[in-house]
Amino acid sequence: MNKIDYDFFSLIKKLELMKKEDIYLNIKKKFLSLNKDLRSNIETFLNNFTFWGKLDTNNNIYDELINVSSFLKNNLNELVSLYQNLHDYKSKKILLAILKNYYYYDFTLLKEVKDDCYKHYFDLDLVTTNKDTIYVDVGTYIGDSVDDFLDSYLEEYKKIYCYEVTDTSLATLKDKFTFNKDIIVKNKALYDKETNVVVNTSMVDTSANTIIENNEGIQAVTLDLDIEEKIDIIKMDIEGSEYKALLGSINHIKNDKPTLLISIYHGFNDLIRLPKLIKDINNNYNFYLRYYGGNIFPTEIVLIAKEK
Repeated sequence: MNKIDYDFFSLIKKLELMKKEDIYLNIKKKFLSLNKDLRSNIETFLNNFTFWGKLDTNNNIYDELINVSSFLKNNLNELVSLYQNLHDYKSKKILLAILKNYYYYDFTLLKEVKDDCYKHYFDLDLVTTNKDTIYVDVGTYIGDSVDDFLDSYLEEYKKIYCYEVTDTSLATLKDKFTFNKDIIVKNKALYDKETNVVVNTSMVDTSANTIIENNEGIQAVTLDLDIEEKIDIIKMDIEGSEYKALLGSINHIKNDKPTLLISIYHGFNDLIRLPKLIKDINNNYNFYLRYYGGNIFPTEIVLIAKEK
């Protein structure tokens, strides 16, 4: 057992011996001990989004602390299973850093595990391409991840599909890639069924837009029905809709075994339920975590699922 193993299982054991209420009170006490400006920054960030719960000490609202306490206490076995299924110690250290931030507000370890070596999503030691690679970018926004893909792999690909639903982002994508005939922009949402959705516009940034079902909205499709050819890489960052989009990709995941690059931070439970879903669909994957966020609160957590 090394230091990462020891620290992880010690934290799990500590939480296992505590009641949920005591976990909550400890987290609350630690949060209130932070300096006022830092507390304010954390509250502002959390309250700008809807993924983790409200936090407003002035109005005695501690929903986010309650949610993270419940997540930790209710998922100890699942967290151990995830830890044991991670295929390198870099990934295990990232998971440890996330949990220590949740419980201790440990900012140091989270800063240590941030990956600045490669482009966001595209760890060259794990994600490879060739001249025949089909890459699907789900939640393309303004094409920043496609730009990073092209910068990382140059011309080592055959085709790129971009899925985006926000009008301003679509306009940018169509203008940016108008001369790239091998980059196909699709004004569709990926989902677990064929339906229609509308965009719930974020007040913070259009990159944080979410979708909700609506009969008169934008077309939503499953990846299995929308693309018939073999897919080699799928990236998803769609603000909490990853679970349903993965359900709509079951056949590709079973048959093509694409490398999956999935954002797993839009809600505490995504850290558990998205790896579990992929494993249930196809057990022939190795799992890795990579971290591209800041050191105050864990975001930009990417699960890389690669065929064994």
